[in-house]
Amino acid sequence: MKSIILVGGEGTRLRPLTYETPKQMLPLVGVPMIECVFTTLAEHGITDAVLSLGYLPDRFIEAYPNGVVAGVNVSYAVEPEPLDTAGAIRFAAHFADLDDTFLVLNGDVLTDLDITRLVAFHRDHGAEATIALHEVDDPSRFGVVPTTAEGRVLAFVEKPPRDQAPTNLINAGTYVFEPSVLERIAPTGRVSVERDTFPALAADGKLFAMADDAYWLDTGTPQAFLQANVDLMMGKIGGHGVSGVVDGSWREPSATIDESAELTHAVIDRQCVIGADVILEQAVLLPGAVIEHGAVVRSSIIGPRAVIGSYSNLDATCVVGANVRVASRSHLSGDVRLGP
Repeated sequence: MKSIILVGGEGTRLRPLTYETPKQMLPLVGVPMIECVFTTLAEHGITDAVLSLGYLPDRFIEAYPNGVVAGVNVSYAVEPEPLDTAGAIRFAAHFADLDDTFLVLNGDVLTDLDITRLVAFHRDHGAEATIALHEVDDPSRFGVVPTTAEGRVLAFVEKPPRDQAPTNLINAGTYVFEPSVLERIAPTGRVSVERDTFPALAADGKLFAMADDAYWLDTGTPQAFLQANVDLMMGKIGGHGVSGVVDGSWREPSATIDESAELTHAVIDRQCVIGADVILEQAVLLPGAVIEHGAVVRSSIIGPRAVIGSYSNLDATCVVGANVRVASRSHLSGDVRLGP
């Protein structure tokens, strides 16, 4: 089976980190997020995938010039202009000449969904399209999907107020499509799969959905990105083992860490430098970051080659962009974004 992975978004919620790196190429415990997606695909027998690219496409192409990621063959469909979700699916499917049942995934979702079970459900129900569902406490930020007992979708409600949501089962961003779905998508321009394609399929009784208790996380915010790193490091996501975790923190072998530093659920990537008496708690340091002596970093993300000055204190949730220097003895907390 083949797959389309949607990675065209600009990652605005993770700025300034995404000014130079697409969010799906940001590392989770040292490995680009997109490789976690491909690892899951490979485990379920997906042999070929198309990356539907829009923002900074060269970052993906340069990273995988041989066209193979985690054993899956990959090709690149670069949108000539923003096409929205259904438009991107249409463009990538035509680019890859998809003519059989295929999978669609959002590339910024971290999950251990049983894709094999989802495909079987799709085929058993004779669906034209099937959506994976996930249960959340607050569905107001997502597409909500009420269904019949057999899984037939009754409606597709995009981001309803919390007290008006008909269910707390949301669209989890993984779909199984028959090629006929492509005929429902306008041949040109921007088309939304959530606002246009799914409601039309539901109205025709052709859209099904399957709930699953898999791990699921939309990694698009700083808080979620931090959580994804910790969850991956702590082995909470099936099929994604991590080596090198020591006392609940992970450090890449090329990092330099003073023995007096105190680490709690910290992720320290390659060539980082951690000075004396530094405290890191649920902090993620991207390659080349430097934390000078006496600094404290909690629940924050430090970008590539950024420097946190001595005796600074960064609390939840600071995001420091690439090459930024935070002055010594700075005190920062809240939704702080430092970058170009």
